[in-house]
Parts: sequence; C-alpha cells; structure tokens
Amino acid sequence: MQGRMKQHPLNATEIAEVLNKSEVGRIATNDPNGFPYIVPVHYIYWNEKIYIHGLVKGQKIDYLKLDSKVGFEVDEMGAILPDEHIVCDTNTVFRSVILLGNAQMVDETDLKRNVLKRVVEKYTPELSHLEFPENMFKATGIIEITPVAVTGKYYK
Repeated sequence: MQGRMKQHPLNATEIAEVLNKSEVGRIATNDPNGFPYIVPVHYIYWNEKIYIHGLVKGQKIDYLKLDSKVGFEVDEMGAILPDEHIVCDTNTVFRSVILLGNAQMVDETDLKRNVLKRVVEKYTPELSHLEFPENMFKATGIIEITPVAVTGKYYK
C-alpha cells in the first residue's frame, strides 16, 4: 500500500462524495498490445457503479470488447502548498479516487434512458426537462463499470 494511503485514506462516504462531485473522470482500457489507453470522460456515479456515455463506436469501446478490465480515476486539485525551506516538501491539497472494475455496454433501454437522464441532470440541469431525440438515443452508448476495488486518498 502506498504511504499516503496509510496516512490519508478517504472513507466510503468521502469516496462517494468525490465520485459524485467530480466532473471529469478518466477511463483506462487495455489496447490489443497490452498498452493502457486513457480517455477523459463525463460520467455519473449511481448505484455504486460508474456510467459513461458517448458514441456507440470508438477506440475505448473496441478495447472494452477485447478486455473488460478497466481502471477509472477522478481527482480534485486544490492549492499548492510550497515549503519555504525544502522544495521537495512542497505539496498539493487534493482528493482522488482510483477504481478497478469490469466494464460492459448497457443494452437495456430503461437503464440507458435512466443513465442519460442523470447525466443531463448532472451536467446541464437546465435541460433536464427535454427528451432525448430517438436518433441520438440510438447513437449513444453507455458503459457500465462494476467496481472490484476502490481506493481514495487526500492531502490537506
């Protein structure tokens, strides 16, 4: 375990708060050559799962079909805390969450609509009264990540 994880772990409530509050997450998939492929995404945290929306086709979708194991990360960066005497002791106020899990595409229509409604409520609440056009709904993919391990840490 990393040193900071021992000294500054987030509890389950704090982890959920960071996952709910953060606006950009990063999903890491594995390409066919074993290299990580990391993409910033909009997402929601709901029912203890991560849901990511986007196009139904693309590199991350192709890689998920080859390997469902993913990483997901969010962070909040605060102020820089310079040390006046030892440059290496400069630090940053932050909270971060790292999640390892299994991903799959959501095919179930009601779940997909529910997720998209929550995405709109999170990012553009002023538009939450509008319906998704059917052609856009069909062209939108939803990735569901079921966590296997979740850790969070902070410094302040």
